[in-house]
Amino acid sequence: MFGNLINLIETDEHRLLRETVRKFVKDKVAPRASEIDEKDEFPEDIFKEMAEIGITGILIPEEYGGFGDDVLSAVIVLEEIARESASLALSLLAHSVLGAHPITRFGNPEQKKKYLPKLAKGEMIGALAITEPDAGSDNASITTIAKEEDDKFIITGSKIFITNGSIAGLVILYAKTSPEKGKDGISAFIFETNVPGFSVSKNFEKIGMRGSPTSTLFFENAPCPKENLLGEKDKGFNILVKCFEVERITIAAISLGIAISALEWQIRYSRERKQFGVPISEFQMIGEKIANTTAELEVVRTYIYLLAKNYDVNKDNRVESATAKLLAGELGVKASLDAIQILGGYGYTKEYPVERYLRDAKLMDIGAGTSEIMRYIISNVMLKKYLV
Repeated sequence: MFGNLINLIETDEHRLLRETVRKFVKDKVAPRASEIDEKDEFPEDIFKEMAEIGITGILIPEEYGGFGDDVLSAVIVLEEIARESASLALSLLAHSVLGAHPITRFGNPEQKKKYLPKLAKGEMIGALAITEPDAGSDNASITTIAKEEDDKFIITGSKIFITNGSIAGLVILYAKTSPEKGKDGISAFIFETNVPGFSVSKNFEKIGMRGSPTSTLFFENAPCPKENLLGEKDKGFNILVKCFEVERITIAAISLGIAISALEWQIRYSRERKQFGVPISEFQMIGEKIANTTAELEVVRTYIYLLAKNYDVNKDNRVESATAKLLAGELGVKASLDAIQILGGYGYTKEYPVERYLRDAKLMDIGAGTSEIMRYIISNVMLKKYLV
């Protein structure tokens, strides 16, 4: 319905990918989207079908059975799924972007060979474990400890608000190996969850993103083999910063998917609904909402697509990735609120999906760094960069 500039950014392969995912979403996801939200159950059967067509292999190189390490492909897949079920897109992001991508970027050949094929095929579900009860935006303050002992590390601590926590067979875990060094004493691990000393809480009851399980992870002297150290010891914070860049670009795609669907409902309903003898789309203030959402989507979506296509892991992308997440996250919320306003009383009921869009969109202002933190990152980098 719009996006001519996007056509200049995508390749033929990207367009074919979009068509494939869109058809899958229409046939398999759309009919179940409301049910997933209502029951708040992870759709394991749909995830398996996603694996069959290769979607679970985004950001995994083809040599390991994946779809390829291409950030734009991940953006396209997540946007298309989020147009019907943002919660399913979120769980896929946690699996592929947060679980598999760090291994793709920073794993050694043995780690890639062992884990990436399983993740690509959906045989093992991935997740990220960084946030703690007293360390949210301040990642450097984590207190989970990893102590060396013979041929393994012993992990002690807990992680909270972990997407896919209760279904993950593998988590990219961040813990302090040298606590006295602060952030310079953090290491990253490929942690398999089928070990003694590891346990999971019941899933959180969330207002949105229902069907994407979120839980607390507990590590009570849980073992992790030394060969599962990701990168170098005490160098995990550098890995985290780089992985956050890709996370923020791709999670912005989920917000885009929500905003696109919210806009479609703004247009559809305003054309059908009549008041005072005319469709409400003819009312100036209704048209203003549609115009604003469209204009912002054009700009933000184009920016994110360009950023994803040209992402360079060797460059500092903190400002760009924070900008993408900030603007897309706030747009998803605004577009959903406007859709509810246009639908009026119906928008406030579960008869239409726009109320779900708002509940799902709000997490995008919080997860992967709050909007406040995104603004802090942007200002902090810019003030230092242009220090006279």
